Amino acid sequence: MPENHTHRLHVVRPVRTVHAVRPAVLSDEAALGELDRSTWSTLHAVTPRPQPPYAPVFDDLHRPEDFLVAEAENAAGEVRLAGYARLVLPTSLACNAHVRQIQGLAVADWARGRGIARALLRAAFAAARSDGANRMTLRVLGHNAPARALYESEGFVVEGLLPGEFFLDGRYVDDVMMGRSLAP
Repeated sequence: MPENHTHRLHVVRPVRTVHAVRPAVLSDEAALGELDRSTWSTLHAVTPRPQPPYAPVFDDLHRPEDFLVAEAENAAGEVRLAGYARLVLPTSLACNAHVRQIQGLAVADWARGRGIARALLRAAFAAARSDGANRMTLRVLGHNAPARALYESEGFVVEGLLPGEFFLDGRYVDDVMMGRSLAP
């Protein structure tokens, strides 16, 4: 899974049925892999489109405990994995252990517009605070206006910009660094 820039969002409408946001478990791997593959787009991804054989979702750098997953009812009334946020320490340095970084956020196409990304963000804020963090950061591609609008509505501000950092679909795309305080 890409380390950063996996922010797959659309305009958020009111929540209907988000059943739970919970830590991921090993048995979520297949659903997370399918979600990542089905939502891949150059709107948020800087890595090539995944091709079989697919790499595992969980490995030494992508542990289940780093992921929060949201469950929601699909059109058939089944409760399914609808999205995830990956929340990690940005480095292994003790001097920035007070920071958590979102390195991936995705919502299934069938679940968009139901407040799932917002629920995942708020759960990430709570989890980071309970772990002693007082700051959260993320990176988002400059042309991903829906994700940027959501992040801004949740208190993130642009703290840095790398102009033309990526070349995607025949054009240069900015890398935008955003952050926010986790103080209540």
